[in-house]
Amino acid sequence: MTDTGVAIDVPFAVHDRAVFVPAAETLVIADVHLGKAAASSVDAPIDDGTDVRERLESVLAATEPSTVVIAGDLLHSFSRLPRGVERDLDRLIDVVNAAEAELVVTPGNHDTMLETVFDVETTLEYELADGETVVCHGHERPKTTADRYIVGHDHPALSIEGCKRPCVLYGPDAYEGADVLVLPAFTRLAAGATVNRMAGRDFQTPLVRNADEFYPAVRDDSSGETLWFPPLGELRKLL
Repeated sequence: MTDTGVAIDVPFAVHDRAVFVPAAETLVIADVHLGKAAASSVDAPIDDGTDVRERLESVLAATEPSTVVIAGDLLHSFSRLPRGVERDLDRLIDVVNAAEAELVVTPGNHDTMLETVFDVETTLEYELADGETVVCHGHERPKTTADRYIVGHDHPALSIEGCKRPCVLYGPDAYEGADVLVLPAFTRLAAGATVNRMAGRDFQTPLVRNADEFYPAVRDDSSGETLWFPPLGELRKLL
Protein backbone atom coordinates (compact mmCIF):
# COMPACT_ATOMS: atom_id res chain seq x y z
CA MET A 1 0.00 0.00 0.00
CA THR A 2 1.11 3.56 -0.65
CA ASP A 3 0.95 6.68 1.50
CA THR A 4 -2.62 7.96 1.70
CA GLY A 5 -1.58 11.51 2.50
CA VAL A 6 -3.93 11.66 5.50
CA ALA A 7 -2.38 12.68 8.83
CA ILE A 8 -4.41 12.51 12.04
CA ASP A 9 -3.28 13.42 15.54
CA VAL A 10 -4.83 10.79 17.80
CA PRO A 11 -4.16 9.78 21.45
CA PHE A 12 -3.70 6.12 20.59
CA ALA A 13 -1.53 3.90 18.40
CA VAL A 14 -2.85 1.26 16.00
CA HIS A 15 -1.22 -2.16 16.07
CA ASP A 16 -2.18 -5.59 14.72
CA ARG A 17 -5.99 -5.46 15.11
CA ALA A 18 -5.45 -3.62 18.39
CA VAL A 19 -4.93 -0.13 19.80
CA PHE A 20 -2.62 1.09 22.53
CA VAL A 21 -3.56 4.10 24.68
CA PRO A 22 -0.26 5.49 26.03
CA ALA A 23 -1.85 7.85 28.58
CA ALA A 24 -3.44 4.83 30.25
CA GLU A 25 -0.70 2.30 29.44
CA THR A 26 -3.50 0.12 28.10
CA LEU A 27 -3.77 -2.26 25.16
CA VAL A 28 -7.30 -2.86 23.86
CA ILE A 29 -8.43 -5.71 21.62
CA ALA A 30 -11.93 -6.90 20.76
CA ASP A 31 -13.79 -9.90 19.39
CA VAL A 32 -11.30 -12.68 20.11
CA HIS A 33 -14.02 -15.32 19.63
CA LEU A 34 -12.07 -18.21 21.14
CA GLY A 35 -13.71 -21.44 20.02
CA LYS A 36 -14.83 -20.16 16.63
CA ALA A 37 -12.65 -22.68 14.81
CA ALA A 38 -13.95 -25.63 16.85
CA ALA A 39 -17.54 -24.45 16.47
CA SER A 40 -17.26 -24.14 12.70
CA SER A 41 -18.99 -26.74 10.54
CA VAL A 42 -15.98 -26.72 8.20
CA ASP A 43 -12.27 -27.13 8.86
CA ALA A 44 -10.88 -23.77 9.98
CA PRO A 45 -7.71 -22.60 8.20
CA ILE A 46 -5.94 -21.76 11.48
CA ASP A 47 -5.86 -22.82 15.11
CA ASP A 48 -7.56 -19.74 16.55
CA GLY A 49 -6.24 -20.26 20.09
CA THR A 50 -2.61 -20.51 19.00
CA ASP A 51 -2.90 -17.71 16.46
CA VAL A 52 -4.49 -15.31 18.96
CA ARG A 53 -1.92 -16.13 21.61
CA GLU A 54 1.10 -15.67 19.33
CA ARG A 55 -0.12 -12.37 17.90
CA LEU A 56 -1.06 -11.08 21.34
CA GLU A 57 2.45 -11.90 22.57
CA SER A 58 3.87 -9.83 19.72
CA VAL A 59 1.67 -6.79 20.44
CA LEU A 60 2.39 -7.02 24.17
CA ALA A 61 6.12 -7.02 23.48
CA ALA A 62 5.75 -3.94 21.28
CA THR A 63 3.58 -1.92 23.68
CA GLU A 64 4.44 -3.16 27.20
CA PRO A 65 1.05 -2.21 28.69
CA SER A 66 0.14 -2.31 32.36
CA THR A 67 -3.45 -3.27 31.46
CA VAL A 68 -5.00 -5.35 28.68
CA VAL A 69 -8.70 -4.82 28.04
CA ILE A 70 -10.75 -7.16 25.87
CA ALA A 71 -13.72 -5.24 24.53
CA GLY A 72 -16.18 -8.09 24.40
CA ASP A 73 -16.72 -11.43 22.68
CA LEU A 74 -13.74 -13.12 24.24
CA LEU A 75 -15.57 -16.39 23.59
CA HIS A 76 -17.59 -17.62 20.63
CA SER A 77 -20.36 -19.36 22.50
CA PHE A 78 -24.01 -18.92 23.39
CA SER A 79 -25.09 -22.25 24.91
CA ARG A 80 -22.05 -24.54 25.06
CA LEU A 81 -18.27 -24.29 25.11
CA PRO A 82 -16.53 -25.62 22.00
CA ARG A 83 -13.76 -28.15 22.51
CA GLY A 84 -10.45 -26.68 23.65
CA VAL A 85 -11.80 -23.28 24.72
CA GLU A 86 -10.87 -23.63 28.39
CA ARG A 87 -7.32 -24.62 27.44
CA ASP A 88 -6.97 -21.69 25.01
CA LEU A 89 -8.40 -19.27 27.56
CA ASP A 90 -5.94 -20.40 30.23
CA ARG A 91 -3.06 -19.96 27.81
CA LEU A 92 -4.23 -16.48 26.83
CA ILE A 93 -4.36 -15.50 30.51
CA ASP A 94 -0.84 -16.89 30.94
CA VAL A 95 0.39 -14.68 28.09
CA VAL A 96 -1.01 -11.55 29.76
CA ASN A 97 0.37 -12.58 33.15
CA ALA A 98 3.80 -13.21 31.63
CA ALA A 99 3.74 -9.62 30.35
CA GLU A 100 3.01 -8.48 33.92
CA ALA A 101 -0.22 -6.82 32.83
CA GLU A 102 -3.67 -6.82 34.39
CA LEU A 103 -6.41 -8.43 32.30
CA VAL A 104 -9.88 -6.85 32.15
CA VAL A 105 -12.82 -8.12 30.10
CA THR A 106 -15.96 -6.21 29.17
CA PRO A 107 -18.33 -9.04 28.11
CA GLY A 108 -20.00 -8.99 24.72
CA ASN A 109 -23.13 -10.59 23.35
CA HIS A 110 -21.25 -13.84 22.60
CA ASP A 111 -19.93 -14.17 26.16
CA THR A 112 -22.95 -15.84 27.75
CA MET A 113 -20.81 -18.77 28.95
CA LEU A 114 -17.88 -16.66 30.12
CA GLU A 115 -18.62 -16.79 33.85
CA THR A 116 -18.46 -20.59 33.81
CA VAL A 117 -14.77 -20.66 32.82
CA PHE A 118 -13.37 -17.22 33.63
CA ASP A 119 -12.23 -16.32 37.15
CA VAL A 120 -11.15 -12.75 36.38
CA GLU A 121 -13.64 -10.03 37.33
CA THR A 122 -15.56 -8.55 34.41
CA THR A 123 -17.36 -5.25 33.95
CA LEU A 124 -19.70 -4.15 31.18
CA GLU A 125 -17.94 -0.78 30.88
CA TYR A 126 -14.35 -0.08 31.92
CA GLU A 127 -12.90 3.41 32.37
CA LEU A 128 -9.22 3.67 31.53
CA ALA A 129 -6.66 5.35 33.79
CA ASP A 130 -6.52 8.41 31.51
CA GLY A 131 -9.94 9.43 32.88
CA GLU A 132 -11.21 10.06 29.35
CA THR A 133 -11.74 6.68 27.73
CA VAL A 134 -14.36 3.99 28.34
CA VAL A 135 -14.11 0.53 26.80
CA CYS A 136 -17.17 -1.63 26.19
CA HIS A 137 -18.27 -4.14 23.57
CA GLY A 138 -20.56 -1.71 21.80
CA HIS A 139 -23.64 -3.85 21.31
CA GLU A 140 -25.58 -1.58 23.67
CA ARG A 141 -25.57 2.14 24.40
CA PRO A 142 -23.01 2.91 27.12
CA LYS A 143 -24.24 4.20 30.46
CA THR A 144 -20.91 5.74 31.46
CA THR A 145 -20.20 9.24 30.13
CA ALA A 146 -16.80 9.60 28.48
CA ASP A 147 -14.80 11.74 26.09
CA ARG A 148 -13.93 8.64 24.08
CA TYR A 149 -15.38 5.17 23.62
CA ILE A 150 -13.48 2.15 22.33
CA VAL A 151 -15.73 -0.67 21.11
CA GLY A 152 -15.78 -3.75 18.93
CA HIS A 153 -18.79 -5.77 17.76
CA ASP A 154 -18.92 -4.82 14.05
CA HIS A 155 -15.57 -6.27 12.86
CA PRO A 156 -14.84 -3.43 10.38
CA ALA A 157 -12.75 -4.09 7.28
CA LEU A 158 -11.79 -1.88 4.33
CA SER A 159 -11.63 -3.05 0.72
CA ILE A 160 -8.63 -1.50 -1.07
CA GLU A 161 -7.93 -2.34 -4.70
CA GLY A 162 -9.83 -5.59 -4.33
CA CYS A 163 -8.06 -6.59 -1.10
CA LYS A 164 -10.03 -6.72 2.15
CA ARG A 165 -8.11 -5.57 5.23
CA PRO A 166 -9.19 -5.26 8.89
CA CYS A 167 -9.40 -1.62 9.88
CA VAL A 168 -9.91 0.67 12.83
CA LEU A 169 -12.65 3.28 12.47
CA TYR A 170 -12.22 6.60 14.26
CA GLY A 171 -15.10 9.06 14.56
CA PRO A 172 -14.29 12.39 16.27
CA ASP A 173 -17.32 13.69 18.21
CA ALA A 174 -19.35 10.88 16.68
CA TYR A 175 -21.52 9.87 19.63
CA GLU A 176 -23.13 12.58 21.77
CA GLY A 177 -20.00 14.71 21.46
CA ALA A 178 -17.61 11.84 22.30
CA ASP A 179 -15.04 10.25 20.02
CA VAL A 180 -15.70 6.65 18.97
CA LEU A 181 -13.10 4.07 18.05
CA VAL A 182 -14.34 0.82 16.50
CA LEU A 183 -11.84 -2.04 16.52
CA PRO A 184 -11.61 -4.90 14.04
CA ALA A 185 -11.96 -8.46 15.29
CA PHE A 186 -8.72 -9.70 16.83
CA THR A 187 -9.39 -13.19 15.52
CA ARG A 188 -8.39 -13.69 11.91
CA LEU A 189 -11.29 -16.13 11.48
CA ALA A 190 -13.81 -13.27 11.37
CA ALA A 191 -14.43 -12.23 7.77
CA GLY A 192 -15.14 -8.64 8.73
CA ALA A 193 -17.83 -6.26 7.54
CA THR A 194 -16.70 -4.26 4.50
CA VAL A 195 -17.36 -0.66 5.53
CA ASN A 196 -16.65 1.09 2.22
CA ARG A 197 -20.30 1.76 1.45
CA MET A 198 -21.90 1.12 4.83
CA ALA A 199 -24.20 3.78 6.28
CA GLY A 200 -24.84 4.32 9.98
CA ARG A 201 -27.96 2.13 9.86
CA ASP A 202 -25.83 -0.77 8.56
CA PHE A 203 -23.74 -0.93 11.74
CA GLN A 204 -24.86 -3.07 14.64
CA THR A 205 -23.41 -0.79 17.30
CA PRO A 206 -25.58 2.19 18.26
CA LEU A 207 -22.42 4.29 18.68
CA VAL A 208 -22.04 4.69 14.92
CA ARG A 209 -24.74 7.03 13.69
CA ASN A 210 -23.19 8.80 10.70
CA ALA A 211 -20.61 6.47 9.16
CA ASP A 212 -19.49 9.19 6.74
CA GLU A 213 -17.63 10.89 9.61
CA PHE A 214 -15.42 7.91 10.46
CA TYR A 215 -11.78 7.73 9.36
CA PRO A 216 -10.52 4.20 8.54
CA ALA A 217 -6.99 3.21 9.54
CA VAL A 218 -5.18 0.13 8.23
CA ARG A 219 -2.03 -1.37 9.68
CA ASP A 220 0.50 -2.05 6.93
CA ASP A 221 2.33 -5.18 8.07
CA SER A 222 5.10 -4.79 5.50
CA SER A 223 6.18 -1.37 6.79
CA GLY A 224 4.81 -1.49 10.33
CA GLU A 225 3.04 1.82 9.68
CA THR A 226 -0.56 2.88 10.17
CA LEU A 227 -2.21 4.26 7.04
CA TRP A 228 -5.05 6.70 7.63
CA PHE A 229 -7.67 7.26 4.95
CA PRO A 230 -10.16 10.12 4.44
CA PRO A 231 -13.50 9.71 6.23
CA LEU A 232 -15.83 7.21 4.62
CA GLY A 233 -18.04 9.94 3.16
CA GLU A 234 -15.10 11.20 1.10
CA LEU A 235 -13.41 7.84 0.59
CA ARG A 236 -16.39 6.39 -1.26
CA LYS A 237 -15.74 8.86 -4.08
CA LEU A 238 -12.13 7.70 -4.39
CA LEU A 239 -12.38 3.91 -4.18
